[in-house]
Amino acid sequence: MSFLSRDRFGTMFQSLFDRTPDTGPKVEQDMPTLCAALLDSKSETQDRQLARAILLKYHHGTDADHRAFFDHWLNNMDIDVADLGSAVLAYDANHSPAAYARMMAAMRAPRIRLFQKLAQVTGGAKCLVKIREDIRKAARDAPDLKRLELDLFDQLESWFNRGFLVLDPINWETPANVLEKIIAYEAVHAIQDWDDLRRRLQPADRRCYGFFHPRMPDDPIIFVEVALTAEIPGSVDDLLAQDRQPTDFNDLTTATFYSISNCHPGLAGISFGNALIKQVVRLLQQELPQLDTFVTLSPIPGLSKWAPDDAVPDAALAATYLTQAKRADGLPLDPVARFHIGNGALVHAVHENANSSPAGQKQSFGMMVNYLYDLDQVDANAETYANTLTVAMSKKVRQLTTP
Repeated sequence: MSFLSRDRFGTMFQSLFDRTPDTGPKVEQDMPTLCAALLDSKSETQDRQLARAILLKYHHGTDADHRAFFDHWLNNMDIDVADLGSAVLAYDANHSPAAYARMMAAMRAPRIRLFQKLAQVTGGAKCLVKIREDIRKAARDAPDLKRLELDLFDQLESWFNRGFLVLDPINWETPANVLEKIIAYEAVHAIQDWDDLRRRLQPADRRCYGFFHPRMPDDPIIFVEVALTAEIPGSVDDLLAQDRQPTDFNDLTTATFYSISNCHPGLAGISFGNALIKQVVRLLQQELPQLDTFVTLSPIPGLSKWAPDDAVPDAALAATYLTQAKRADGLPLDPVARFHIGNGALVHAVHENANSSPAGQKQSFGMMVNYLYDLDQVDANAETYANTLTVAMSKKVRQLTTP
């Protein structure tokens, strides 16, 4: 779907998601008064006016103001435990639809309804994404805010459901305001300038795709950069080299996902990457039937922190870390490994001297890893991993981890 057609499709969702937040003068009424008025309002027009005022109040607020807003939403707009208990007892005594409806209403903190009303104004949902980002930061020093963050997460997870997202190609013809965001959001291999971006988007053996929400058509949710190659690559330096020669179209056999960037910290915890990879694979198979290998070339961000001081930084060390270093819950210690292994990918190969950037050297001594998405095995691998935490790996990687 093109940007234009997606925008037309997006008018269906205008009441919930709009493109940009409102701006305006400071609001004089205090936040508790505005919130109470919004919850009591029975008019859609008044709802929009009050919701806009609340978002402007937040927009103009300081960090201290924000913390006061959070405390109000947390402590004064919480579940009424006594009312909930009464509703549960009433439902236990009489399983009527009315009793069930009352119990369900009592289970929802008033702040949830507040968030829903805030999402209805222009830019409201996008503002709530930013508010959740701010709450997550504040919760590091105030664990009670986690309850507030969980309520907002639940709403955002529903609003940014995969069914509402649209996959779009991102190329050199994409509007400049979107390309500027791609440069800003790139989280794995920094894009140095517009020439660097052109090298990633314009050549015939390069692809980029992103998920967009119909009411945020110029702001990607997540995007992936893909290199089409004749073989599985072992160096991002080679993939991104300025003097790189494009691979002949007839020689293309492999699609390498070398960068996946989530764009909004306020959407952390909502899964987009798995669906993105699988949908891009399907698109590439339709466009280029000769592609038979789908891999990543991924960073190993936690390796250097985990490695003992006297360890030799080689492929065996990296393979051991990726397949054997675990968290307390038994999942891989490395966050990128958790993602791809959880999706059913296989740890295929580890490469030394693969990333000469300062970040690559600091994170993993310059090493990188291929995760192989074998389309005939990903579902079985994912199921086995979910049930037994067994990490799928190639024979070569297994040999690296064997003393």
